[in-house]
Amino acid sequence: MSYAIAGTTQRQLDVGDASLSVYEAGEGPAVVFCHGFPELAYSWRHQLTAVAAAGFWAIAPDQRGYGGSSRPDAVTDYDMVHLTGDLVGLLDVLDIERAVFVGHDWGGLITWQMPLLHPDRVAGVIGVNTPFLPRPPMPPIELFRSLVGEDHYIVWFQQPGVADQVLARDVPNLFASMMRSGVSPEAVAQAGAAMAKAEPGTSSFERLMGGPKMGDALLGPEDLAVYVDAFTETGFTGGINWYRNMDRNWEATPELDGARIDAVPCLMVTAEWDPVLVPALAAGMPDVVGDLEMYELPQCGHWTPAEYPNELNSIITDWLTRRIA
Repeated sequence: MSYAIAGTTQRQLDVGDASLSVYEAGEGPAVVFCHGFPELAYSWRHQLTAVAAAGFWAIAPDQRGYGGSSRPDAVTDYDMVHLTGDLVGLLDVLDIERAVFVGHDWGGLITWQMPLLHPDRVAGVIGVNTPFLPRPPMPPIELFRSLVGEDHYIVWFQQPGVADQVLARDVPNLFASMMRSGVSPEAVAQAGAAMAKAEPGTSSFERLMGGPKMGDALLGPEDLAVYVDAFTETGFTGGINWYRNMDRNWEATPELDGARIDAVPCLMVTAEWDPVLVPALAAGMPDVVGDLEMYELPQCGHWTPAEYPNELNSIITDWLTRRIA
């Protein structure tokens, strides 16, 4: 399946052991946009044309497990080796030596791994909401379980088939409930406590879908239909499988203990009101990223590319023009 992004062209590319549905605009130095969960290349619709207009080749794939791209059955086919390998394969097919990688949410986790796992293919990294985080001292799921309990969505995702079915029950309600503008941390905490008390033992996603909608809707009817149509067709298992490899990724990379990023310029854009990727998570980045610029968008929630598109576009294009062009 595919959809249209205004101002871009779409094509299907074989990048090795996966086929990716890829959207492109412009010419010049390559900038690859990596979406998060549960999203699509469509999530970068506001950025692709702006970056192209600034003199760059803007590229956004539906990543493995999403949209029009391959959705293999094996959980292990969604580990970091495969996810970063898809991006290397994409550069190879497009005859690109090095690119700037831009990542939001889970896409940010991938892009921050690129200069560590494939340094010769990276010209720069831009994190949107998602910071570069050093390798934790224990497996991530064990860490989440100890800190926030069994009902945290990442822990909940580990149960085979459970979250997959819950999220697919009412896809329109999921996206209408989830993709909304930021609200203050105090309001989020109050609402979360009330929902947890009313529905103990339920996951944060279940409470989100059943509780009152907070903030303003970020998706109009046409945008909402793109996500609903795509995920009604594909389901959510491919994206959830990324989370099911978090411990496996950790176990496979002991050499990344204490890793730094020094060889390429980096940009980090935080969002003041992101309840998941709070700006404080990025506070230590200056100590482990040698060439770093940081910006914070005030009163912005988790879905920065849709909520603050003009501000984000300005920050990204200014940085690209100064540091990459």
